[in-house]
Amino acid sequence: MAAGPAGIVWQTPANPPERQDYIFRDGRRYVRPYYFEFISHVKNRWAGKTIVDLFTDEFKGRPREYYVHAVKCGRLQVDDQMVHADYVVQSSQKISHFLHRHEPPVLGGDITILQNEADVVTVCKPASVPVHPCGQYRKNTVVAVHRLDRLVSGLLIFAKNADKAESFRQQIEASLLQKEYVAKVVGVFPDGEQTVNANVHFNAREGRSTAEVCDGDGKAPIGKQACTKFQRICTDGIHSIVLCKPVTGRTHQIRVHLKHIGYPIANDEVYLSENFSPRSSKGTRINRATTLACSLPSSDPDSCADLGNNDTNKDTEADEEFSIDPMCTNCPNLAPVGYDADEEALWLHCVRYTGPDWSYECPYPDWAFLDNVSRKKLKS
Repeated sequence: MAAGPAGIVWQTPANPPERQDYIFRDGRRYVRPYYFEFISHVKNRWAGKTIVDLFTDEFKGRPREYYVHAVKCGRLQVDDQMVHADYVVQSSQKISHFLHRHEPPVLGGDITILQNEADVVTVCKPASVPVHPCGQYRKNTVVAVHRLDRLVSGLLIFAKNADKAESFRQQIEASLLQKEYVAKVVGVFPDGEQTVNANVHFNAREGRSTAEVCDGDGKAPIGKQACTKFQRICTDGIHSIVLCKPVTGRTHQIRVHLKHIGYPIANDEVYLSENFSPRSSKGTRINRATTLACSLPSSDPDSCADLGNNDTNKDTEADEEFSIDPMCTNCPNLAPVGYDADEEALWLHCVRYTGPDWSYECPYPDWAFLDNVSRKKLKS
């Protein structure tokens, strides 16, 4: 636990999640909001800025007024010391940001253990759960040898010891592993194996990839070389279930290659429409100044006396399952501001990993069974 502003127990990355940290509502698993210390070190390009200007410029999710108040209340500290709002930071200094952390919810499906061997355990990951702590996710994650995108479900492999993990790593680097996924796509996918060779370029700002091929004008594609093999398993005339075998491993490779050949995953909002709104322009920073003004102590906006006392809100929030923090720009909501409540599981599922002398499988999801014929094919 960290030693932050008085009266509050602050968690750090060293604190593991516990069963009581979770709240289940409407088919989703939420994390009970908790106090957390974010630690960063001043980069060279940040040096010379005031602490408030630095956070206002670099961390735009909260308004300037919040950061001014956070400095005054000790929720922004430099080298474990309180500073004033005009304090100028220097390169490599430690900055601690103490805040009330709200994680986005994930779908509330169980994580099923598939195989439990001496050196390996495999599980079936539900869609929407990130594999590793990243971004806003820390407790709503799993950690494994290989990675699945957050919205992808299916097989995950855990090594129980360092030797087995190293063996897997060497096999991955030597391209000795074969990965197999199933996807539910729009339309009647062609029969026979279809091989797609198209470079993949990932735009981190927009959160999506594009497929590129050489068009004969002499310009080389800027993306990374990528190859995926596809095979139709079955179709009902409206959708098709397709076996996907990525030869390379680029970001969103299967999704963008299916889009490239005209058969996008049937519920993939990112690649179904050309009018996709990138995550960088979705306006997750709504009227936070109003939220902040409502949450700070009304008698004296510079006062920090109530910030460590969670009891002040217990009467008004008696029906809630978590404490309201008066400085938090997400409270009283359980999910963080800007969360997409309509998010659903992507129809892309990892079913099999095969190595030189081993193979692990995962059951097919319900959406893969279009009819009784497809059910027999998939289970055969």
